[in-house]
Amino acid sequence: MNKLRKKPISLFLLAALCGCAAGPDFKRPDAPAAAGYAGPVATQPTESAQTLHGEAQKFVPGQDIPSDWWKLFQSPQIDALIKRAFKANPDIEAAQAALQQAKEYTAAQQGFFYPTVAASYSPSRNKLAGNMGGNSPGQQGNGSVIQTYSNPAGPKYNGPAYYNFHIAQLTVGYVPDVFGANRRQVESAQAQVEMQQLQLEATYITLASNVVAAAIQEASLRAQIEAQLKIVSLNQQALEIVRNQLKLGYVSEMEVTQQEMASALAQQALVPLQQQLEQTRDLLRVLAGNTPDQDIDETFTLDGLHLPQELPLSLPSRLVQQRPDVRIAEAQLHYASAQYGVAIANTLPQFAITGAIGGMASSPTWMFKNGGGFFDLTGNVAQTIFDGGTLRAKSRAAKQGLTQAGAQYRGVVMAALQNVADTLYVIQSDARALKAAAKAAQAAGKMSELTHKQYEAGAVDFQTLLVAQLNEQLANINLVQAQTNRLGDTAALFQALGGGWWNHDQTSKVGARQP
Repeated sequence: MNKLRKKPISLFLLAALCGCAAGPDFKRPDAPAAAGYAGPVATQPTESAQTLHGEAQKFVPGQDIPSDWWKLFQSPQIDALIKRAFKANPDIEAAQAALQQAKEYTAAQQGFFYPTVAASYSPSRNKLAGNMGGNSPGQQGNGSVIQTYSNPAGPKYNGPAYYNFHIAQLTVGYVPDVFGANRRQVESAQAQVEMQQLQLEATYITLASNVVAAAIQEASLRAQIEAQLKIVSLNQQALEIVRNQLKLGYVSEMEVTQQEMASALAQQALVPLQQQLEQTRDLLRVLAGNTPDQDIDETFTLDGLHLPQELPLSLPSRLVQQRPDVRIAEAQLHYASAQYGVAIANTLPQFAITGAIGGMASSPTWMFKNGGGFFDLTGNVAQTIFDGGTLRAKSRAAKQGLTQAGAQYRGVVMAALQNVADTLYVIQSDARALKAAAKAAQAAGKMSELTHKQYEAGAVDFQTLLVAQLNEQLANINLVQAQTNRLGDTAALFQALGGGWWNHDQTSKVGARQP
């Protein structure tokens, strides 16, 4: 009676052991205590300016970010280029492959929860030496006898036996996950899947951001080149005038040389702008999955872009759930926690069960008949008694790895908050800088207009008019750079807030991306 009672108790204890896992259970880190980013800067609209892309922008706390946020710039060319990039860029293909690889590794690790079953069949042709007669298979189930024989005459010795033999068996191996080592391994593999999923999303966001940034850069360079070409033309006109004046004796050769130098410097300033434009075009081609010699149809100008006037602003508690880099750091923390559990479980007793069933005979048809069947069932419990402290040291190392991952996670969170705060400040300062640049450009334009009227009236010479026109173009270049900064930093805010990847299933972009 006592034995019958002890058996259910033992089974219950084993089931209880199988239900626990060594090491700490992962708990998602608490959201940061910060309620905002940059004080009043995030609550006030930006300043406006009477120029292209000079509209005031306001931040909308809690507003969600669309996954196709670049459409807010209202450029069909950018939208088309990003869709092609999502389909053709090799970085996306590599990230997708890494995600599928992580999923397969997880499936492989989950397979250890189940028994391993293998079947084998081994036919053989054998010669048994007479000297080994005691090891002969003996009488078979079909009545045949396999054994050596004694020489009936002459020298005494045992003769060999020639025979066929067949063995077929089914083997089963099972490692009970008593202390949860495999569960923690699966947990760590699932954390790696999450990391790769988020890395794929980060790749999409980075690719889209790079395309937008390159498109804005191209638009900026085209506008700067246009202004610089006017400066080159004005300097060339001035050079022709002073050369004519030299012939007439109105100016010295030194004044001609000074103008030649100014004209050459204007030409020199044009070269790097043209170089940057070609490099930007090369970048756009590669981002779209083309080689540099395969051009793209899209071209970009500043007046073809729209400045978003309402900017979303996620709370810090939401930011840690949205930014891929923060979520990747969280998944790495989860991975380290699971690996700590694995290290602890490896210091505990290890259990294994193995078994085999099959048959053997000199004829395949008799392997599972009289005398041919066999089986064995073995249980094993092993505990490391001495290993020089290896397992304990690995456990302590895994614990330190968990501490390290926790510190790194907090560092990533702080950097993310700083990134958003910096971007908010920059957007505000961009608006002020654009307002000042617009005023300067308007003043330079008015000065050029007034000087031109004076020149027509004969009140000033051509050189004075030339200086006014050059100042106007230089002010225009500064204005273009201010407009570029405003567009680029607006795009940077969408990236800093996470890029809206969590909404991609609700948009038309689903067909363009296949995570």
